[in-house]
Order: sequence, then C-alpha cells, then structure tokens
Amino acid sequence: MAPSPAPNEDPDGYFVRATYAALDVSGVRGDGYEDGEELTRARLGSGRGNLPSPIPDTAKRMTMGGKELTEKEIELLGQLDRYGFFQPPSENRIVMLRAQPLRTALSIFKSTTSTGPENPTQLSSLPTVTESADDRKREDRRIAKWGRMLVPGVRDSGGNISKWKIEERKAHKLEERIFKGIPDRWRSAAWYTLLEQRAAEDGAKPRRDPKREQEFSRFAQDDIDLPSTFDVQIDLDVPRTISGHVMFKTRYGMGQRSMFHVLHSFSLYCASCGYCQGMGPLAATFLCYLEPEKVYSSLVRLHDHYDMEATFAPGFPGLLEAFYVQEKIMQRMLPGIYAVFKTNMISTTAYAVKWYITLFANTVSFQTQLRLWDIYFLEGPDIMVLMSIAILWGFKDNFLAPKASFESMLGLLSSFFVVEDEDVLFAWLRKAMQDRRLRRDMGMWRAEWKELVRTEREKNVLL
Repeated sequence: MAPSPAPNEDPDGYFVRATYAALDVSGVRGDGYEDGEELTRARLGSGRGNLPSPIPDTAKRMTMGGKELTEKEIELLGQLDRYGFFQPPSENRIVMLRAQPLRTALSIFKSTTSTGPENPTQLSSLPTVTESADDRKREDRRIAKWGRMLVPGVRDSGGNISKWKIEERKAHKLEERIFKGIPDRWRSAAWYTLLEQRAAEDGAKPRRDPKREQEFSRFAQDDIDLPSTFDVQIDLDVPRTISGHVMFKTRYGMGQRSMFHVLHSFSLYCASCGYCQGMGPLAATFLCYLEPEKVYSSLVRLHDHYDMEATFAPGFPGLLEAFYVQEKIMQRMLPGIYAVFKTNMISTTAYAVKWYITLFANTVSFQTQLRLWDIYFLEGPDIMVLMSIAILWGFKDNFLAPKASFESMLGLLSSFFVVEDEDVLFAWLRKAMQDRRLRRDMGMWRAEWKELVRTEREKNVLL
C-alpha cells in the first residue's frame, strides 16, 4: 500500500517515496541479473508519471525463486568474485601502493628531495580477486580461530543467535587477529559485535527511541510514512553508489530498495546531518554483510560513537579536525612533503575529503577497504588518519621528485590505490597505532583543534 502524501510534501519526494513502497510489495523482475528500468529520475517534475504496476503473480513466481536458473543467469553468477562483484569497478587512474616503502616503520623522514620518478607505477585495470590454495588454508585456520573467539551472546525466541560476544579468555588476541583480517565468514558477526562493544563502552544512551535493530521494522515502516527532504537526492545517488555488485545491479532491486530505506530513515535520525552523498558507500558496504535493520543501527552507532556526526554535520567539522591531525603528523614525520604541498598550494581538502567521508570506499580495493573497516570498528577514527599517512609515506619519493608538479601530485592523490601487499600495509598501520607517543599526541591535536574552533582561531591553520 502506497503511503499518503504528507502536508506540504514536495511532489517529487512523495513520488520517489511512494515508488519504493510500491516496489517493496510487487518486487522487480530479474533482480540481480537484469539492469532494470528507471522509474523515478526520468519522471520527476513535469514528467512525473503513475506509480509502477504490480508484477502479476505468475511473473513474481518466476523472479522470486519459482523456477530454476537459466543458463544466462548461471553464467552471470559464475562471473562474480568472492565479494559479489561482476567485474572490478572501472577507475580512471589506478596506481600501485608498493610494499617496499611500507617495510620501513613510520619515523621522521627529513629528506626534502628524491631521485625517484614523479609518477608512480600505473595499472591498466584493477586486478581480479583470486585465492590460492595457501590462501584458502590460511582462511580456514582463521575461521576456526574466530569460531572459538566469538561465542553466542543472545538468542531469540526460536533459539537463533541474534548477538555474539567475545570469549573472555580469547579477548587478548582480538587486536592481533583483527589486524590480520577478519575472515569473511565471520565479518558480519564481528563487525556488529565490535560496534556494540564500543557503544557499551561509551555508556551513551540512545538520543532517540526507537533505534535498536529489533525495532527497526516498525521504525522503518513509520519512517516511510514520513517525508524526508533528501528523498530525491538519495534516489539519485542509490544506483551509482556501488557499481558492478550483484546486490545493487538491478534498478529498484532488493539491494537498491534496502539502501534507499536505510538512508531515508537515517536522514530523519539527525536533523543537523540529514543526508550527504558519503553516506551511500557506508550503507552499501554494510548491506553486503548485515540485514537492513542492522545496517541502520550500525550507521547510528557510527554517528553516535565514532564521531561521524561531526563528519557529516554542516561544514564537515569532523573532517577539518582529521585534516589538522593529519597535517600535524606530516609536519613531524614528513616535513619535506608538508613543505612541498605548502609550496604547491595542495590543500588536504583537495584530495582527502573522499578518503575520510566514505572511510576509503572507492579509494582502495573492496578487500583492502574491508580490512581497514575491521580495524576502524575496533580502534576508531585514528586508523583513518594513519591510513592517509600510509599513502603519503608510500609515495614520498614521488612527491619529492625533482619534476613533481601540482598536477602530478594532485593526480596521484586522486588515484585509486591498489595495495601490492596488504599484510605489509596492515603491519605498518599496526606499528603506527601502537606508538603510544603518537597516539597521545593525536588526541592532544584533536583537543587543540577544538580549542582553535572554540576561540575562532582556526582560519588559515590548515594547508
């Protein structure tokens, strides 16, 4: 049943909201296999049309599991990589983040020049995700270890596990195992457990009730009956958020509808944040591992307990704070690069907004992004700053090359990064995160930035 228009609701917004509600009932043909048909963007404004007609019952049976897969569908599924992508997303500029520089721990690098080239190694395409026999054996060993470390916490009325907890006797191994990468089979349980653990440690009470995942179904239904001023923009962003993934391939398929509903509901959660484009990749990544109700709950936890409220608030104050901390580390550890960026007027805002606001989605490979998120849910925002430093550290010879220019440096910083050896990268990050002085100073710099803002002295402080 289509929702009723709210008083003074924008007609385009209502049409979008009602279309998704209607398609939740009718479904979409070829979900996961076909591209689907555009129904909202082409009909907004004067071209707005009628709501989509229900799919006949016979057609629904054909598209919802009532028949065996066709040869074409089997062929399409055979093209998926282990994460559900039909093909790696295409990127304009792909560069290799070499392992060699990352074999040296973060330290003061005083050099102001380099004999290296101004341009790094470029790739013609993204490498496909493959697994060797040794990789599978290692994954199996980690799966077994995580199976002993995560134990049932709460069961529902049917006896199914609804929440997990970390076995106390194994808790001392958690940090080490997370930096090695959570096995994909355990990622859903581990992520949600880490998010809940951080919320519990904060001791903060929900600012709005209801928001817990067990209440999401009612909450989402209530919210779909409420207009959001962001519905049209959310609808525009949904189909272009995560390209090439089976869950989001079909226009208005279950994956795209889930993303719309999560973002619609989240846009109503915080009046100051509302919705911004960077939220889409967060929701899409979560939806690859969690049910929509837990995705919504996870976004709320990021907002409340990982300082993402400041990241998404008007003016993006959280981003500016992260930039300040990053630049302080650059001044101490990479003074030559800091000086080169200052001379060439390369501001951190010119390249790092996308890094921080999407937590490196669409900046590194999906597999690298997942491992970075593993650590983020345990450690919090500092890991994202240090990932930014890792990129600068890895390409320091390129930035300090004699022929390096504004164009070459900014082009490099705007690239898609393929990590040559993930284990080397995450070992580098772990060592940096374990530097007690650095972590203490990062906290000091965050407080310092807040004081600059409070006293209105933050202007012209950043690059």
